[in-house]
Amino acid sequence: MINRLQGKTAFVTAAGQGIGRATAEAFVREGARVIATDINEALLADLAKATGCETRHLDVTDANAVNAAAQAAGAVQILFNGAGYVHAGTILDCDERAFDFSFDLNVRAMYRMTRAFLPSMLESAAAGRGNGSIINVASVAGSIKGAPNRFVYGATKAAVIGMTKSIAADFITKGVRCNAICPGTVESPSLRDRMAALAQSTNQTIEQAEAWFVSRQPMGRVGTTAEIAALAVYLASDESAFTTGTAQVIDGGWSN
Repeated sequence: MINRLQGKTAFVTAAGQGIGRATAEAFVREGARVIATDINEALLADLAKATGCETRHLDVTDANAVNAAAQAAGAVQILFNGAGYVHAGTILDCDERAFDFSFDLNVRAMYRMTRAFLPSMLESAAAGRGNGSIINVASVAGSIKGAPNRFVYGATKAAVIGMTKSIAADFITKGVRCNAICPGTVESPSLRDRMAALAQSTNQTIEQAEAWFVSRQPMGRVGTTAEIAALAVYLASDESAFTTGTAQVIDGGWSN
C-alpha cells in the first residue's frame, strides 16, 4: 500500500535521528505533509535534503516555543511525540536534578505538545477535515517491565502510558485517538551512546556492551528504527481507526 497518509499533516518531534527520523521519513513516503522538528539544526537540514519535508527548530521544553509552533503549523492530523532522554541508574543514582530533567523532557514536554496541538485537531475533526491521531513514544521499560538501572526513565515512560490512556478516554468520541508505542531495545545513535557509557563504566569493550544489550532480547537482535516507524504509520493512518488508548509493545519478546 502507498499514500496511506495522503492529505494528512504530521508534526514530528525529535526528528533529527533515530526513531523520530525514521518516522518522519516513513510519513513522507506515505504522502503526508511532514513538519519535522528537533533542537539539532544540522540534523534537520540533512533530513530536509533527503526527504524535502518541512523542518523547524523546536525545544519541546520551552512552552512558548511549543505554543508558537502549534500556531504556525495550523491544522495537524498527526502528532508524533518522540522526544525523550534515557537516564541510566537506580534511584540512588538519580538526584533531583536528573529526576526533574527526565520528567520535563519525557513527560511534561508531551503534555505541552498535546495541550498545544489538540484544540486544532479537535476543530479539524469536527469540521470533517480528518480525524486526529496522537502517537506517544513510551517504552516497555516502566509499567510493562521493570528494567535494571532505568529507575527514572521507567517512571517517566509509565507516566506516558497513563497520560496516553487518559487522553484517549477523554476524546474518544471527538475524533482524536491517542496511542503509545512501547519499544524494546532499538538500534539508534542513542543506543550507541548507552553502549559506550556501559563499556566505560564496566571496563568492557564496546563489543561486550553490545552483546549485553542484545542478550536481553529473546529474538537475538535489537529492533530497527524502520520497524518502529512502520507501527507509527499504522497508528497514524485510517487503518487504525478502531485503535485508541493502547500501549503497543514492539520489543522482540523482551517483555513476554
